[in-house]
Amino acid sequence: MKKYINSGNIDTRSGFGAGMDELGKTHENVVALCADLTGSLKLNDFEKNHPERFFQTGIAEANMIGMAAGMTIGGKVPYATTFANFATGRVYDQIRQSVAYSGKNVKICASHAGLTLGEDGATHQILEDLGLMKMLPGMTVINTCDYNQTKAATIAIADHEGPVYLRFGRPSVANFTEKDGKFEIGKALHLLDGSDVTIVATGHLVWEAIKAAEELNENGISAEVINIHTIKPLDEEAILNSVKKTRCIVTCEEHNFLGGLGESVARVLATNDPAPQEFVATHDTFGESGTPAELMEKYGLNTKSIIEAVNKVLTRK
Repeated sequence: MKKYINSGNIDTRSGFGAGMDELGKTHENVVALCADLTGSLKLNDFEKNHPERFFQTGIAEANMIGMAAGMTIGGKVPYATTFANFATGRVYDQIRQSVAYSGKNVKICASHAGLTLGEDGATHQILEDLGLMKMLPGMTVINTCDYNQTKAATIAIADHEGPVYLRFGRPSVANFTEKDGKFEIGKALHLLDGSDVTIVATGHLVWEAIKAAEELNENGISAEVINIHTIKPLDEEAILNSVKKTRCIVTCEEHNFLGGLGESVARVLATNDPAPQEFVATHDTFGESGTPAELMEKYGLNTKSIIEAVNKVLTRK
C-alpha cells in the first residue's frame, strides 16, 4: 500500500498566498482585490511586490465583486478574496448576475471555509458554499486539500477562461501532495488502490481518508481513495470506474451533505450505476464555537467517522 508522508502542517490559505505571489511575477494581467482581510488571505507579499495591482475594497464585498467583473472587460484576471461566508452568501446576487450570468472571468477565492474556521463560530462557518456555487451555470468549483495543492490550483485557474470559486481554509493541516505538482481542473487524483470500498474525499478530509484507508487495510479492508479537488466539473469517469470495481462508496466533505460533493456523486451513481453510498458530512446543521479538532470530532468529520461509514456501507453491498 502506497504511503503518503506529511511534510509538515501548514494552512492552505498560505498556499493561496504563495500562488498569488508567483502569479504576480508571471501573469501581468492578474490583479487582487481584498475586502479588508489582506493578512488573513496571505496577500501581504502580493501587495508589497505588486502594489499597482492590489485593490483594498474595504468591508464592501458586493462592490468588490462588481469591481472584479468590470475589470475583466479590460482584460484583467481579477482574484476577489475574502472569507468563504462573505464570498458566497453575502454577495450571491452579485455573483449570479454580474459574474456567472455574464460569464465574467472572475476568480472568487475564499478562505476560512467550513467548521475548521473554529472558534469564530456558526455565523462564520459556512457549510453550504459549495452547493451555492456549483448550482450557478458555468461556475467552476474547486476545494483543495493542502498547501501544495492550493498553491497549484491558484496558479492554474489564471489560465482558465471563466468564473471560478476556489475554496480553502484557516487551520494548519497535513501537507502531503506533490510539491509543484500539476493541477488539472476537473481531473480527480487516484491516491490509493482498493477493491472493497471507494472513498471519495475533498478538502481537509482527503488526509483523513488516507489515514482511514491505512487503518482499514490493517484490518483486512481494501479501500480505494480518490481526491476530488474539483467539485464542478466532476470527474464522473474516475468515480464510476472505481465503483464498478468496489460496488460501494463513501463520500467525505467538510460541508453540508445537502448540496455538496456527496449529492453530486449520488447523482452520477443514480443516472449511471447505482451503488450503496454513505455520507461523511454535516447533516443539515450549523456549527458552533470550538477548536477545529473538537468540531470535526463532534460533527463526525474525521478518520474515525470515515471508518464507521465504510463499515456501514460494506453491510449494504
